[in-house]
Amino acid sequence: MTDAPAPLADPHLVYDPVAGDGPKDVVILGSTGSIGTQAIDLVLRNPDRFRVTGLSANGGRVALLAEQAHRLRVRTVAVAREDVVGALRDALSAWYGAGEPLPEILAGADAATRLAASDCHTVLNGITGSIGLAPTLAALEAGRTLALANKESLIVGGPLVKALAEPGQIIPVDSEHAALFQALAAGTRADVQKLVVTASGGPFRGRTRDELANVTVEDALAHPTWAMGPVITINSATLVNKGLEVIEAHLLYDIPFDRIEVVVHPQSYVHSMVEFTDGSTLAQATPPDMRGPIAIGLGWPERVPDAAPVFDWSKASTWEFHPLDNGAFPSVNLARHVGGLAGTAPAVFNAANEECVEAFRAGALPFNGIIDTVTRVVEEHGTPRPGTSLTVPDVLEAETWARARARELTARTASAEARA
Repeated sequence: MTDAPAPLADPHLVYDPVAGDGPKDVVILGSTGSIGTQAIDLVLRNPDRFRVTGLSANGGRVALLAEQAHRLRVRTVAVAREDVVGALRDALSAWYGAGEPLPEILAGADAATRLAASDCHTVLNGITGSIGLAPTLAALEAGRTLALANKESLIVGGPLVKALAEPGQIIPVDSEHAALFQALAAGTRADVQKLVVTASGGPFRGRTRDELANVTVEDALAHPTWAMGPVITINSATLVNKGLEVIEAHLLYDIPFDRIEVVVHPQSYVHSMVEFTDGSTLAQATPPDMRGPIAIGLGWPERVPDAAPVFDWSKASTWEFHPLDNGAFPSVNLARHVGGLAGTAPAVFNAANEECVEAFRAGALPFNGIIDTVTRVVEEHGTPRPGTSLTVPDVLEAETWARARARELTARTASAEARA
């Protein structure tokens, strides 16, 4: 175990770009999403610790983006959609006083990537989807500490990320990986026996595959614990999200897939656990709230006081743990298979899933059809390009093929159901 590659995320190592006195300068990518808005709440409550210099968003919530920019007094605002620049400028003008200079505006598909390389200490990548890969690489190449909530960029571009990241440069923000990160601080890497990733089980915990055949989009979006965006919420319903997290844990900590276990924990109090070789298991636990993991990502190696709620130990509570039903939810084992293939296979898995989730949301694919279709696309992909020679064009080419093939299969499924 000691001869394995050094892990990307190691709580014993601190990568600290040169920073001046005062608050830590932070760039937030995906500022109008769930991670971004909670990060801004944390920053506003800790102005002595953090100062936001730039924000990026897709551009679908221009009014909120302008309000955030004004409250934080950022230097730069980036939007992916060039068609909303005028509306963004108008919204900013409504917040800023007469004669007060507006923030610099970056626009276009590469706007977040340019912002990620800007002058700051830490980049929080809260973008959803594999479009977060280019900003992740830009932040690492520019020498920023990367607080990584965009798991897809690591999954689809694992070798690329690993080639750029310095020891300690990545701090995971996913609740599960932030939990593993903290628990791993209690021992050396050679002491680790197993990583245990917890899953709430989503809205369909306990149902069989047959019982999942006719669930609706509304059913899938009714997550019992977390408030997240629609794509991540549906990924939690299929447990694809947990499969992605298994791949992410393997890449972050260089633990073999056969020593990464998933267990269902409906209360979502224990965010993950590390089992050590002496039989001890350390669990990281907090009430479900993403501000805790975000605080770890932004503040490490320091902790941010009062970042998130704490338990009331004066009240009785029950914490349950159940084995994962791989028959009803085959996505985790599929992810293990894909992670073992490496190369472009994870990009194919992720891209096909994104297309199938959109098809499900549009009513063009049944719930079980999401994983069935993703499985077929992965199988048709065959032997992936080796990870050692992986390039960004390789990833983009694999994603383009996977999306096109998933759409073809989805259309075929919809047509067959229409004839039935």
